[in-house]
Amino acid sequence: MAQGKIYNIVNGDLIVGVEYRLLDTSDDNWWGELNLTDYMRVPDGSYTIELADGRRGRCILNRKVNKAISGLLPLHCFRFRGSSELK
Repeated sequence: MAQGKIYNIVNGDLIVGVEYRLLDTSDDNWWGELNLTDYMRVPDGSYTIELADGRRGRCILNRKVNKAISGLLPLHCFRFRGSSELK
C-alpha cells in the first residue's frame, strides 16, 4: 500500500497519514481503500487526499465496516471516492 495524507477540506490542515490502494484512476471516477496510520476518529465526509506522487484531490470518505474480520478495527478502514480531478 502507498503512503498518503488526509487534509481538512476547509482550512487545509493535516488530519492524518494513510496507507491507501487506488483501485481506479480514471479522470472522472477515481476511488480506492485506505487505512489510517494513527488511531483516531475521522468522521465520514469530504476531505482532500494527497497521494504518494504528490497529486491531490477532493474525496468522500466512508467507513468500511466489514474489515473487522481481518483483525483491523473498522475505525481505521475507509473507502474513498474522488469528487474532483487529481492534480
